[in-house]
Amino acid sequence: MMGSTSTSTSTLSLYSSSHHPKLSTGTNLRKQQPQHGVLLSFPSGAPLVFDSKRRCFRFRSLVVKAARRQTTANGGGRRGVYRQSQGESAPAVQRVPSFVAPAGVVVVVAFVLWKLAEKLLVKKPAAEGSNALSDGGTRWSFSPPVTNLLSGFSHGVDRDGKQRLNQFARDLRLFRNVDMSGCNFGDDGLYFLSDRLAYNQVLEEVSFAANGITSEGITAFDCVLQSNFVLKTLNLSGNPIGDEGAKRLCDILVDNSAIEKLQLNSTNIGDEGAKALADLLKKNSKLRVLELNNNMLDYSGFTSLAGALLVNKTVRNLYLNGNYGGALGANALAKGLEGNKTLRELHLQGNSIGDEGVRALMFGFSSSKVKPTHLDLGNNAITAKGAFHVAEYVKKSDSLFWLNMYMNDIGDEGAKSVADALKQNRSIEIIDLGGNNIHAEGAGEIAQALKHNSILATLEIGYNPIGPDGVKALSEVLKFHGNIKVLKLGWCQIGAKGAEYIADTLKYKNSVAVLDLRGNGLGDEGAVCLARSLTVVNEVLVEIDLGYNEIRDDGAFAIAQALKINEDVRIACLNIANNFLTKFGQTALTDARDHVYEMNQNELIIIL
Repeated sequence: MMGSTSTSTSTLSLYSSSHHPKLSTGTNLRKQQPQHGVLLSFPSGAPLVFDSKRRCFRFRSLVVKAARRQTTANGGGRRGVYRQSQGESAPAVQRVPSFVAPAGVVVVVAFVLWKLAEKLLVKKPAAEGSNALSDGGTRWSFSPPVTNLLSGFSHGVDRDGKQRLNQFARDLRLFRNVDMSGCNFGDDGLYFLSDRLAYNQVLEEVSFAANGITSEGITAFDCVLQSNFVLKTLNLSGNPIGDEGAKRLCDILVDNSAIEKLQLNSTNIGDEGAKALADLLKKNSKLRVLELNNNMLDYSGFTSLAGALLVNKTVRNLYLNGNYGGALGANALAKGLEGNKTLRELHLQGNSIGDEGVRALMFGFSSSKVKPTHLDLGNNAITAKGAFHVAEYVKKSDSLFWLNMYMNDIGDEGAKSVADALKQNRSIEIIDLGGNNIHAEGAGEIAQALKHNSILATLEIGYNPIGPDGVKALSEVLKFHGNIKVLKLGWCQIGAKGAEYIADTLKYKNSVAVLDLRGNGLGDEGAVCLARSLTVVNEVLVEIDLGYNEIRDDGAFAIAQALKINEDVRIACLNIANNFLTKFGQTALTDARDHVYEMNQNELIIIL
């Protein structure tokens, strides 16, 4: 009824035996089936047909039959008239005069029903180029090209889904940042929302991540981005748009002057899509951030993007984590860097570039005018040889702020190379060397570097078997040197003895604000050592993580008591989850939390 005009036929009887017994008693009603419209059967046998196409009633033989009966002189004539018009037995004709009198009333009633039926059954055609349906007072309009939502969207999405989309549509008009990820509304839902987005003058960031959007749905952005000049961040991650969708999106964005950040992570984009994006980068002068993590780009795709870097003058952040670039892809990027001056962040985690790839890449940075601030080389099968090339670049860099070498295999030899570079570098504030098979020897080398470096603020050395000796080397230096604010030593096999070294450092060092000691087998003994240090005034430490450390109630009691004793404690978050606490240890910690709040009004979050 809500779509195109129905061609089905419905029968409405104006009189029935239950409502009008006097008029219908003894009358044999005849059912008729017109080809179009609504049939109204009258007891007189004169049917009224409502033609929905012509929007009018057609009276069949009502007046004509009455006139002919009055002018007919004999029964045979009456039978002839009746058989021609009614097709019923002769005795029924004798009752026809009883229905001629109310004919005028019938006509009036029929006219009223005609107007009512016209309002209920006849729908005004939608505007050209759009489909519309009404649901709870909300108009759902779509711009072409679009599938019919009546048969697709409304059947595929329940009422709650429609309500959520309506809420999102309202949010688009109210907020600058709207997250619609994981709703799975598909292409049809995107068309509905894009209609609200086209002339939006408020929204700056929107996430359509993980919504089942395909390459067909990407066309919805055509009209949106031609009219919307406010939207700056568009997140389509987790949608299977593939290469075809990437191509369509690039065709739309080529002349766009608003979008600055485009997120296409995990979208099944391969080398063809990368080529289209590279062509976009050559022409678009507004895009600043491009995210292509976890796609299917290999050497060819990297080469296309490298060619774009030679031309592009605006892109600052390029994310290529989790692809298949390899050493050849890294080498291609290195050549692209030689002609680039604007790139600031390059993320290549999980591309298996190896030592040769990292060597080429570091050479490209050294030979160009690029001033990177963030460099992600994690999980790339880099050994001590590759670490040496990284270290040589770090020595000369005055712009690098964040260096990630997590989950490689540089070992103690590579740690020494990095440590030597840190002695000279004055720009790196965050470094991640976790999961690199570094032992006590390598930890000692890094500790010595901290005597010469007061810039480094975050040191991640977790997931390395440095043991108690490695922690001892770090602790002795950190007592009086360096400026480490975040110290991450999770899963380093330090044990209770290592906890004792850390606790001793906390008594002297007032710079460590975040301490991560997860998975080190501290036990109650280690927890007690740390509790002793917490009784000393420490106005800096705000977060401590003791998860997965086999701590029992005794250790929990010691920590709880320390929190109660130190009235000036500044700890805001204590994670002691995944240990062996009973309700007694948990109760002791929650009582300590309440006590801290009562004493100094500080909120203490305890994760049990």
